[in-house]
Amino acid sequence: MTSYKLLATAAMGLESIVANEVKELGYETTTDNGKVFFEGTARDIAKTNLWLRTADRVKLIAGEFEATTFDELFEQTKAIEWEKYLPVDAEFPVQGKSVKSKLHSVPTCQSIVKKAIVERMKKAYHRNAFLDESGPRFKIEVSILKDKVQLSIDTSGAGLHKRGYRVGQGEAPLKETLAAALIKLSRWSPDRPFIDPFCGSGTIVIEAAMIGQNIAPGYNREFDSEQWPWIGSKIWDEVRAEAEEQADYDQPLNILGTDIDHRMIQIAEENVIEAGFAGLVRLQQRQVTDFTTTEENGVVVGNPPYGERIGEIEVIEEMIGDMGQMFSKYPTWSVYMLSSMEGFEKLYGQKATKKRKLYNGFIRTDLFQFWGERPKK
Repeated sequence: MTSYKLLATAAMGLESIVANEVKELGYETTTDNGKVFFEGTARDIAKTNLWLRTADRVKLIAGEFEATTFDELFEQTKAIEWEKYLPVDAEFPVQGKSVKSKLHSVPTCQSIVKKAIVERMKKAYHRNAFLDESGPRFKIEVSILKDKVQLSIDTSGAGLHKRGYRVGQGEAPLKETLAAALIKLSRWSPDRPFIDPFCGSGTIVIEAAMIGQNIAPGYNREFDSEQWPWIGSKIWDEVRAEAEEQADYDQPLNILGTDIDHRMIQIAEENVIEAGFAGLVRLQQRQVTDFTTTEENGVVVGNPPYGERIGEIEVIEEMIGDMGQMFSKYPTWSVYMLSSMEGFEKLYGQKATKKRKLYNGFIRTDLFQFWGERPKK
């Protein structure tokens, strides 16, 4: 089968986690800012879209070259064998970005790339008239960095964070891909208790359940490349059937989500049902400081409110202090908190074992990791 140069895009700070996921699926990787490169076949395009939990999307790199003039951009784009990827009726919108490059007008670059592909396609398919673009979608991106041009085709369509289970959400929902990354960083395994004390619409606990039962995150959604004739439905059917076989629906789970807001618990319940975890993921309305347990070696992953308005910040600071005192009673539990709050460790009353800089959307945050003691045997 033909091998392609592929790219899994990653949010800032998640490159190593995405790279580990790609390696676990059996590929060799190289990593750059926000990008994890690997080689793969049409089947691998389907497989990575279905299985990657922390990547934003999977792209196919159609061409790479240097260009400092619009003529160079046109001619080198036209030289790529676009007919290998795009059928005659392909819909191919072009988007773009340019950083520190002579060709800095993004709309012009998009227009030139579009025109060059049209010219190539008309010649390849012996068409004199326009292309009707009524067929499957191939979203093309022209990305220019320091005069180096990369032309890619988005195989995913909607971003990979769109798993298909979110029927409702709160004001500031955590992206599913970031939630999965937090769980991966906690090294939680399904034989351990798991709690999100700020569960909101339930994203973290649902992602934990999917990881716990080894359910492919993209199993219940569609991808642009499912419609591409050179991949074909047979490959997608096979990859989905394999994912179904690998799912461990019998794996018991001890996952609890709590939130102070009863409306969020209702939304979380709807999402948990939609994700297929009704009766497996428990939800309760309560304050974080009401937590009590006789279990050991559990994992807490949470995204407490950051406090944007006057009056909120003081309440949240007090809550973080109370939370730190409360979790200190459970020394074998590990706590992972994502927060943008200044002086979080001081408020919590304990220095984090490890801190990791991450971005929640455009908000710079830290993942504060408080590792628990090993339980006595």
